Amino acid sequence: MNNVKPVVVVSRCLGFEACRYNGQMDGCNLVDKLNDYVEFITVCPEVQIGLDTPREAIRIVKEDELSPAKLVQHVTERELSTEMFEFGEEFLKGLPKVDGFLLKSKSPSCGIKEVKIYKSAQKGSSSVKGKGLFGELVINKFPSAAIEDDGRVKNYNIRQHFLTKLYIMKNFRVIEESMLIEDLVEFHSTNKLLLMSYNQKQLKILGRIIGSHGELSAKQVYEEYAINLNLALNKLPRYTSNINVLIKSMGYFSDKLTHREKEFILNTIEQYRESKVPFSVPLYVIKSNAIRFEEKNLINQTFFEPYPLQLDNVTDSGKGLDK
Repeated sequence: MNNVKPVVVVSRCLGFEACRYNGQMDGCNLVDKLNDYVEFITVCPEVQIGLDTPREAIRIVKEDELSPAKLVQHVTERELSTEMFEFGEEFLKGLPKVDGFLLKSKSPSCGIKEVKIYKSAQKGSSSVKGKGLFGELVINKFPSAAIEDDGRVKNYNIRQHFLTKLYIMKNFRVIEESMLIEDLVEFHSTNKLLLMSYNQKQLKILGRIIGSHGELSAKQVYEEYAINLNLALNKLPRYTSNINVLIKSMGYFSDKLTHREKEFILNTIEQYRESKVPFSVPLYVIKSNAIRFEEKNLINQTFFEPYPLQLDNVTDSGKGLDK
């Protein structure tokens, strides 16, 4: 990994300032861990459009399918939609190149999922679930960024996926500045097994894009690669895909193993398949053998360390076993 830090836009209330509507600040373990590893840009859309702290709560109102969503302070019935959209457009346009967003969950401004959308501004009105106004702008304008909220990243698999995508996109941003094909080839090579675990079809497409560099300009190659890299990382990898990559990795040194060693590794992978051990166990076994046999092509693969190990919680080791 290079020494450039990922750039992450984070909701200011997540450990930076007591700016929630009730005058409080929320903690977030992941934000605390990331402090030494990323460059944070903080945002509080509600304060930055001029609202006080503390303040009357706001909510999203959408009367019917054809009506536009409105941001309303339900006690005063003050509508804030225009201010929020204008702020969001200006703030996001003024950002440097960012790799990810970590936003406040279920917030009518920052939320990216599970935000209550009401049929009226009145108390007791029925609701459905959707996105916050600022959160939706983020998703629409930064389709390639790693985007999550503080509630969802409490889940081990979601957090792991967020961190993986964050660091891949950071590394891609770094090489994109040079637009050198040899840098892209190296990027693709070191991420090959990781991308294979995510989406084999997209991995092949990415390989073909690199192969077309004689027909396209470097800028076109990078643009096509960026689009398909995002498609490859859209969904969390399935456990069966992880197993396939583990077995493929084992193939690099299987002829150097004794029968008992080979049996032990395969049994460890099988235990992962049966949810008896977490993914980190067979991953560690494969990596330790790659080091033992000096398989440089394996050791350098981001599949084994997609982000700094310090960002994993030691208490996570047995979590994330759900398939």
